[in-house]
Amino acid sequence: AVRIIVETKEECYRCLAVVHDQFTPIPNRFKDYIGLPKANRYQSLHTTVVGLNARPLEVQIRTLEMHHVAEYGIAAHWKYKETGSSQTTLTAADEKFAWLRNLLDWQKDLKDGQEYMDGLKNNFFEEDIYVFTPKGDVVALAQGATPVDFAYHIHSEVGNQMKGARINGKWSVLDAPLQNGDLVEILTSKNSHPSLDWLNFVVTPSARNRIRQWYKKSRREENISRGRDLLEKELGKTGFDALLKSERMQSVAKQCNYVAVDDLLAALGYGEVTLKNVVNRLQETVKNQQEILTVKNPPDVLTDSQLILPPSPVQRALPVSKSPIAGVEGLVYRLAGCCCPLPGENITGIVAHAGEGIVIHRQGCSNVEKAEAERLIPVSWNPIDDQGRYQTYPVNIQIEVIDRVGVLKDILSRLSDQNINVRNAGVKTNFGKPALISLKIEVKDLQQFERCVGQIKLMSDILNVRRISQVKSDRE
Repeated sequence: AVRIIVETKEECYRCLAVVHDQFTPIPNRFKDYIGLPKANRYQSLHTTVVGLNARPLEVQIRTLEMHHVAEYGIAAHWKYKETGSSQTTLTAADEKFAWLRNLLDWQKDLKDGQEYMDGLKNNFFEEDIYVFTPKGDVVALAQGATPVDFAYHIHSEVGNQMKGARINGKWSVLDAPLQNGDLVEILTSKNSHPSLDWLNFVVTPSARNRIRQWYKKSRREENISRGRDLLEKELGKTGFDALLKSERMQSVAKQCNYVAVDDLLAALGYGEVTLKNVVNRLQETVKNQQEILTVKNPPDVLTDSQLILPPSPVQRALPVSKSPIAGVEGLVYRLAGCCCPLPGENITGIVAHAGEGIVIHRQGCSNVEKAEAERLIPVSWNPIDDQGRYQTYPVNIQIEVIDRVGVLKDILSRLSDQNINVRNAGVKTNFGKPALISLKIEVKDLQQFERCVGQIKLMSDILNVRRISQVKSDRE
């Protein structure tokens, strides 16, 4: 390889003409990174010719300023501009640092570290393509980029309101890969909005993340309402509205890394935080405040709000029994297949018909709400002895995932790493839409189940993970 450094941009092209005149250029091996700089501001002319002894020779042609950027980076180039002898001035500093700002934006938006690293590797090591806006501006995108990637590169709102695209003056489908030199025009409408289907074909991390962000924000009110209903069902209606406005709930939101209570409720409705986690933190906050008040005030003047918290697990000393359920000693019982209760969850027993014993349900199960009050009996989980530590319980989950080859295998691999057995698995796909994966897994308790769900959510292709109930009458 040979690198030729000249003084001006014009001399770069004159030198290129001399090289091509003296040697035979190899087709498709010429790159003009001066006219079309890379996203990281790299500039140079690259060509490969047939050199001496018929051996290929790569030639790079650039100015001293371009060489400084290539060898030492943008920041060093800025230092060079202050002290060097180049006659050119920095008239587009913002543009030169745009790439660095993009990296910071990705780091801020993407919670998944692996997805961030994949985006960096793609940006560093894969060849870019160069397309044009209707005004003639050049846009550099990753290989395989689509009109949707182009739209989000222009602006978030352009992508969010995109309704169609023209490539070289012709209507195009949104998942068509762009080619070098394409002229791309995006058509928008205030009534248009992103689709989850776009996640199946966009290739840039920024586009993928902004689609997800819009999806979360656009359904924020729905998620808040769902989270509020879940919490109210667990805590009860008495004093619930006052609780949401209290400093206690604000403290719980901060402990869960959310700014406001509404953010916590939205996360609860969307599945980012579990109901058990919120309730446990709320109970800890109430307990700590009561301890502080007990020190400051005599017990007879200690006051508290009318907050009703869910009953804690049975605290009395229970004899260790071979049965994991306390309250059904000597009786026939079974765990309900509709809600699949786990150790660590509040449970309720229902006396079944036709002498089928007692069916143990998770509190909040729809079958518990339908049952007559006289058929309900209080039950709880027994402390786990050494023998019970190896017992597992089935639970059903549904995973909404971006459809790709090998995604089920990756999920099963994560479960296997945690020594979790999968009883059965099913996949439902629909072209252009996220896939639904249904799994029945076996776990030891609620804590292991929550760790399992947390590991699955760390995967970049996962859109949502939720526990599901099966519709079973059980003749309860």
